[in-house]
Amino acid sequence: MVSAGRILLIEDDPGIVMTLRRVLAEENYEVVVETRGDAGLQRARAGGFDLVLTDMKLPGVSGLDLVRELHAAHPRLPLILMTAHGTTETAIEATKSGAYDYLLKPFEMPELLQLVERAVTSRRLMTEPVALGASPAEPSGSVLVGNGRLMQVIYKEIGRIAAKPLNVLIRGETGTGKELIARAIYQHSERAAAPFIAINCAAIPETLLESELFGHERGAFTGAETRRIGRFEQADHGTIFLDEIGDMTPGTQVKLLRVLQEKTLQRLGGKEMIPVDVRVLAATHRDLESAIRQHQFREDLYYRLSVVVLTLPPLRERKEDIPELVRFFLRKYAAELDAGNPSVHQDALELLQNQSWPGNVRELENVVRKVLLLAQGYTINSEHVAAALTHPPAAADVGQKSLREFVGELLSAAQRGELDDAHARLAQAAERELFSRAIELAHGNQARAARWVGVSRLTLREKLHQFGIHPAQGSGGA
Repeated sequence: MVSAGRILLIEDDPGIVMTLRRVLAEENYEVVVETRGDAGLQRARAGGFDLVLTDMKLPGVSGLDLVRELHAAHPRLPLILMTAHGTTETAIEATKSGAYDYLLKPFEMPELLQLVERAVTSRRLMTEPVALGASPAEPSGSVLVGNGRLMQVIYKEIGRIAAKPLNVLIRGETGTGKELIARAIYQHSERAAAPFIAINCAAIPETLLESELFGHERGAFTGAETRRIGRFEQADHGTIFLDEIGDMTPGTQVKLLRVLQEKTLQRLGGKEMIPVDVRVLAATHRDLESAIRQHQFREDLYYRLSVVVLTLPPLRERKEDIPELVRFFLRKYAAELDAGNPSVHQDALELLQNQSWPGNVRELENVVRKVLLLAQGYTINSEHVAAALTHPPAAADVGQKSLREFVGELLSAAQRGELDDAHARLAQAAERELFSRAIELAHGNQARAARWVGVSRLTLREKLHQFGIHPAQGSGGA
């Protein structure tokens, strides 16, 4: 299995080193250890790491001095500071010096793993280049595939706006590549050496999103035992990507609007006004104009976010790109699925081009993966494609529609006498979606996906096998 990331651990306590090394290795991280601050600084300067995890008190160079020097040399390398002597001053100084975050000892391992994963993901989003319109012979990194007329317009627009200090609203259906567009804008901007932090507003519970964005002070709410720096402070002088902005609650919308207007924020429970300089890229698949009319989204916030609007075309409107996309995904998954060097008949490509693709590029990617399994190394023809596209209601991609719509389909089929086990099919479809999304978000890391779902790794593997889900090693793509 591909490493989840390379971590430099700088810690002089043998017991902590042994524990962290074991726990991180179980999550498929490669861990390099240094016991002195000066040696750790020298090793980190040489590069090759996705994260530096350092203690505060070290022989040679202190953790705080290490953070200052290393952040100046490698501003896009996340640095997490561990300390048993946490104070308000420590938190402020660590963040001001460039630390991605800090942990107070003793800490719980799930807290550490969650923070490490978040930091490594942030590093990947900042450093993995997004190629525009390319279709390399050996797919690697993240690629926006397609050179059709509509995508050429998008690429030109990215070139026009990337270097300008403007907020951008990226619109498009689910699966059209909104995060890749945001990363491309960031990487071609003047803030490319500063942090890029991505947040899915729909994936974080309403009660936690405000704290996640703006931070909180100790005692701000039950369980707030320490001060927490929010994502806006972490992204200072950089870029923040707010995915699914249409799902943000009205209360959080008000606070976000204040940050955009005044370029300052208040942590939850705090009184201090903290200046922040952050470029905001937002994305949504929702009809925000309709949400404004229904008083679900603030009109003044909409105008602040939509200084520039990029609307990504759905796949059904750029079908000329489908053959190139199919060949790209075939190359991407052929080695993973031990499928050799697959070729595809023209009739299979034409069948794929004739689909409506409600799930867009993401749906096409999943179908290509299924086709590779069905073809078993032979030339892919229209029969393989038809088999991959045909499924009963219970196997439908429940993630592409609302629960109400999916239940409606099942009950309609039951009324027509086509099935008599709607309850079992609904449970199976929901379970399949849960395990499929978990392994996708974990980039193929089965231990991490199992922990998120709340099952053992053995159970996870059994479910992946049951549903024919291959543990993908990443979700980058068009």
